Parts: sequence; C-alpha cells; structure tokens
Amino acid sequence: MTVELSEDFSGWPTEKTVFHVDRVKMRILPGEHPLHLAERKAIAANWREEIAANPALFDGRMILQRRIGLGRDGIFSEGHVIPFSTFLWWRKQPERQGGLHIYAYPVLESRDGALVAIRMGEHAANAGMVYFACGSFEPEDVVDGHCDPERNMRREVLEETGIDLHDATGSDGYYVAHYRRAVTLFRLFRFELTAEEMIARIERHMLVSEDKEIAGAVAIRSADHAAYPYNVGMLPVLDWYFGEGQKPR
Repeated sequence: MTVELSEDFSGWPTEKTVFHVDRVKMRILPGEHPLHLAERKAIAANWREEIAANPALFDGRMILQRRIGLGRDGIFSEGHVIPFSTFLWWRKQPERQGGLHIYAYPVLESRDGALVAIRMGEHAANAGMVYFACGSFEPEDVVDGHCDPERNMRREVLEETGIDLHDATGSDGYYVAHYRRAVTLFRLFRFELTAEEMIARIERHMLVSEDKEIAGAVAIRSADHAAYPYNVGMLPVLDWYFGEGQKPR
C-alpha cells in the first residue's frame, strides 16, 4: 500500500487523541534538511542565546522529519539528520512550519499499576520537567536507512535509568498522539517490580552514571495534570492510561 506523505496532518485524528498503529517506518534522507538550510542565520543566533543561558547544552545530531503520512499499515515519514540547535529554534516557532518531530516514549509500568517517569536535571534543555525516559532519534538509532524506535527506546532508558526494557513485557505496535507538529509514539513496558523498587533502581543508577541529566524518578498514579510539571506530550498518555477502559490487557 502506498501512503502519500505531506507536511501536515490532514486526515489524522484530532490533536491529543491517542490511537494505535501496527508499524512505524521513518526513512532518513541524505543531505541537509531544507529548514536547516533556509534558517541557518536565525538558528545560529538562537543557539548563541541558548548556550549563554545554559552553557551545558551540546549541539549534537538528531532527526527532524520533513514529511509524514498515515495509512492502514501505519505511519510513514521522511526526515534528515540535523543539529540540535536547529531543533531548539524550530520548537520555539509559533506554527513550527518546515519540520515535524517524532519521538518515542517507553512507558514504564510497575507491577502495582503506577507509571514511572523521570525528572530532568537543571542543566538539561527541558530542566525540571517530568516525562518518561526518552530522547530524540539520533544517527545511532538509524538502521539500514530507517529509524529504529525499539533501539532508541532501549538505549535511552538504559542510559538514563539503568533499567533494561528487555526485562519487561511490551505492548504490541505503537500508540500515537500528535500535538503542534510533534508526534508521540509510545509502548507500554510492564515490569514485575513495584514502583518503589523501580525508583530505587533508578536512584542507584544515578549514583554511578556519568550522565547527570536526570534529577530523580517519580511514580505516577493518576491522570492529574497538576501532579508534576509534565512535558505537554505526557498529558494525552496519562489521560489514555488512567481513563476508564483504555488500558490494554
């Protein structure tokens, strides 16, 4: 089945609506992203402001999508490798035109029915925010010219928490929600540990981790949006998970 790719979300469910797809295929194109080429001066100026405010930021490489499509077989997209500085400029723009961001949330579920998330440290780009351990797709997540969500999720969770997703039972396919041209892919990973046991493991990992990006871990037991300073991408996931009859068995 051929899926037409476009730069918008026409034909998709409304923003913040969670739906399920069986597969996601993100192709990485050679060359520079057109947005990066067109806005280099503005991106450079913004980066100078960003590092003046937070010198710990690193201008690494990540993936920003260019076009996307939704079909019966799943989600398909095309993107490019860009500098992190380009992403920081893009996400500040009111309409966020010229790019699309896809990221994967590994939703860690404890034996006692809580969700375990992390709080970002003061030197991170999202300082103080609470969300599931994750990171944007990077070049090392690209296999045979396509982003590998499973590789990305396992790598990010292991690096940030010391927890291995191979020790959990994962849900089938991907759940999806989109908002302001950012697409959240998420899967549930169920562990045979209580939330307290998972948090204790994360705290032990923090003591030996060279990357001090996170400031701690939290157990989420309700959809209350005010419980923590959540990243906006968390809210549809929490509403879905704690909603009546929504949780997959």
